[in-house]
Amino acid sequence: MAEARLTFPRDFLWGTATAAYQVEGSNANSSWHAWEQAGHIAAAGSAAQACDWWGGRWREDFDRAAETGQNAHRFSVEWSRIEPEPGRWDEAALDRYRDMARGLAERGLEPMATLHHFSDPLWLAETGGWVVDRTAAFEAFAVRVVEALKDHVRLWITFNEPNVYVTLGYITGVFPPGATDPFAAGRVMSHLLDAHIAAYHAIHRIRPDAQVGMAHHYRGMAPQRPWFPPDRWISAFHSRRFNEAFPRALQTGRLRLPVGLPRASAARGTQDFFGLNYYTSDLVRFAPFAPRVLFGRRSFPEDAEVSPNGFIANRPAEFARALRWAKGFGLPIYVTENGIEDASDRLRPRYLVEHLRQVWLAANFNWKIRGYFHWTLVDNFEWGNGWTQRFGLWELDLQTQARRMRPSAGLYAEICRANALSSEMVARYAPEVFAGMFPNE
Repeated sequence: MAEARLTFPRDFLWGTATAAYQVEGSNANSSWHAWEQAGHIAAAGSAAQACDWWGGRWREDFDRAAETGQNAHRFSVEWSRIEPEPGRWDEAALDRYRDMARGLAERGLEPMATLHHFSDPLWLAETGGWVVDRTAAFEAFAVRVVEALKDHVRLWITFNEPNVYVTLGYITGVFPPGATDPFAAGRVMSHLLDAHIAAYHAIHRIRPDAQVGMAHHYRGMAPQRPWFPPDRWISAFHSRRFNEAFPRALQTGRLRLPVGLPRASAARGTQDFFGLNYYTSDLVRFAPFAPRVLFGRRSFPEDAEVSPNGFIANRPAEFARALRWAKGFGLPIYVTENGIEDASDRLRPRYLVEHLRQVWLAANFNWKIRGYFHWTLVDNFEWGNGWTQRFGLWELDLQTQARRMRPSAGLYAEICRANALSSEMVARYAPEVFAGMFPNE
């Protein structure tokens, strides 16, 4: 049996990622709570208690992360808690987030804080959402948060997956506010970018040594029939629209929008690192009579290994392409999300080791890969899919709030502690992919 040890760079960050609305519970002041009440969640799911972090269970979950060798954690703060009404600030909520950031640091976990992770205050949603320019309001919110957490947080993300937020909220309508208006989507894109620019400069004013970025969701897209020009055209169009708009604006200062909307030249250079979220990749087929999906239907290859709900295909080679794409922006890279929904934990071990092998290869090409944050620490409320998807290294019993360690949590713990992925680990946890990862010849 081949023996090998894939060692990662010194000071590499190993962590998990979470989002406030998905884990905290007890939040009736968010746009997502209203969306739940309107019946938009699979299996009538609710984030009512979620993982009970607002009740204090973040402490035991942070203990689990630290005890299993992680040295970082990505979390988010809820704008709806901190500013429950326009101009009214809840200092007690800020204190709770200060406790969380301090709790991470005390456990030896580097905090990475996200200011906006899909959820908006109800007052903002009810007064036009992000179709209205919210730059000043978001900057004021960012200032409050960064002032509160500056002693503990050096790494900041302004917006998580703004391309997903815009696409699902304003084009396909499956996220709040449920709109299907491409022109409104363009205005939202412009306003999110302006808010990012303002927050970026505010963070650096308050903590000059801070590192600030966005978490960009990359979903690979290739023509289902490479020989058919319309498939090639529509897959390229979807990839440009979904993957490129925000990161290219931050690189070049130009946001490609419908005629008449503002350009964001001030965006250039407002990103200190590149946050990369990657889960899977698609084949795209031209669909001339399907305007709701922008004339392109997506699918996975017929032979793809797919997660239990058909949500994610295990395609690590596409992750390598995503990393190469991120490298092209010339910034240090953090993999800010990567994972798979798998309640039985049968597919997750091989998904994890095959994707981490791609991270190791990139690091050993001297690409500036600084850390990896697995999605997620404990099963949480997965937006419109509610509790039908289980991404956690720890299983959550919704009735009792009990956590149960899945085998993948043990695998990830060994990787984090060793700062390496070994052939012996793969042989024990994912023997079915051993020969492909560590060939004898």
